[in-house]
Parts: sequence; C-alpha cells; structure tokens
Amino acid sequence: MQIRDAVVVVTGAGSGIGAALARRLAAEGAAAVVVSDRDGDAAQRVADEIGGTADTTDVADEAAVAALVERTLAAHGRVDLFCSNAGVFTGGGLEVTTAEWQRVFAVNVLAHVYAARAVLPSMLERGSGYLLSVASAAGLLTTPGDAPYSVTKHGAVALAEWLAVTYGDRGIGVSVVCPLGVATPLLLDPLEGGRPAASVVAASGEVISPEDVAAAVVEGLAEERFLVLPHPEVGTYWAQKAADPDRWLAGLRKMVRRLS
Repeated sequence: MQIRDAVVVVTGAGSGIGAALARRLAAEGAAAVVVSDRDGDAAQRVADEIGGTADTTDVADEAAVAALVERTLAAHGRVDLFCSNAGVFTGGGLEVTTAEWQRVFAVNVLAHVYAARAVLPSMLERGSGYLLSVASAAGLLTTPGDAPYSVTKHGAVALAEWLAVTYGDRGIGVSVVCPLGVATPLLLDPLEGGRPAASVVAASGEVISPEDVAAAVVEGLAEERFLVLPHPEVGTYWAQKAADPDRWLAGLRKMVRRLS
C-alpha cells in the first residue's frame, strides 16, 4: 500500500488514534485525507491542521457512511485507503442494557460492514484498494470488565479476516490493527472506559501513544500485513492462548483478582 498520493478516509478522526492516523498519513504524502468524525468541530480542527477535508459522519448510520464515500468519490474520484477507526467502550458486563449492546455492536462491528459495502464497489471496479480496520487486542484476547467491547472487537477481527479471504485475490488489501493499551480517553478516562477493564489493560503491557499506533500502521501498510500489532507482545499472548486456553484463562483470572 503506497500512501503517497493516495486518497484516504479516516473515521473517528477527531481525536485519539484516528487523529494520529490522519496526521501521519498526511505527513506521509497522501494526496487527500478526509477527516471524519461524529463531532464535526473536532474533525474540522484536525482537518485544518493537516490541510485535509472535514466530514461529520455517524458511523453507526449506514446511509451516512455511504454518503461519506459518495462525497469522497465525487471530490477525488477514488478512495485508495479507508481507515475504519471509530470505536466505543462500555466498562460493563451482562448488566449492560440491550440497547447499549446494540449501540456498541453498531459502532464496533456494523460500521466496518457499512464501510466495506460503500467503498468496495468502486475499489473492485478499479481492481485496487485497501481496507484498514482498527480493532483491539481484545479482538484476539479479551477485555475483563467489558463484555460488549470484547465481543464486538472479536467480531471486527473476524470480519476483517473474511474480507481478506473473500477479496484478497481481487486487488483488495486488508489489515486489522490490534493495539493493547493506548493513551486515549477510551482507556484513561474512567467515565469513558471504566476502571476495571482499563486497569487490566494498563497492567498487561506498556501504554503507548496514538502516534505510536499510527507509526505501526504505516509500517504494516507498507508490508501489507493483515495483522498490525503496535504491541508485539500481543502476538505472544495470542499464541499462548491458542496453545493452552485453560492455562491462559487461569492466568488472566489471577490478574483480575490481583487488580480487583
């Protein structure tokens, strides 16, 4: 994936990982960066900073995602890279309301579906294009203290795998990003992330910056790696989980008990 001269869309780009991605992709020479966020003012601030285009989009609304792609195609003629980044956290378990489960599923899973539906037809017509999904280490491991987040991030990884298998021989690249702890409000603000899950994540490895994630993404795109791991240790944890799930689960329960 060549970023230079590419037309790029980044959702959830008003702050955190999305904003860092937009900045880094612009710095790498992207021809156009569409900075999309539900918070239009935040999107505009980042777009003004990098010379991009701001777009106010609620990724849980399929029609809005389709309109975002249509506007980008009308303005630039193509989308080379679509970064589906927006995500939400609850900090709860089975007590989380059904409505909240549905909201998290809409943002963390269906938004990726909506993006693929909207952007793939033009990519397939050209025979090239790239889909980047920002998921989480929770999609490979789990997140104690947040059932909806864990379940939906697993779904995001599974969807990315399916897209790679289905469209990889038709010129479409797919990568999924699975960081562990990242210094964003989702992790650091107890009102956003919830303390039990955040404590376990922070104890599992180094908390890195959004800029570190963006750097890992650029490297992963250059190598067209499916799995982008800003925290390399996640690969080790994943292998340990696959090799002996019972031992791995017991170790995680022990960590939760120690932190509770």
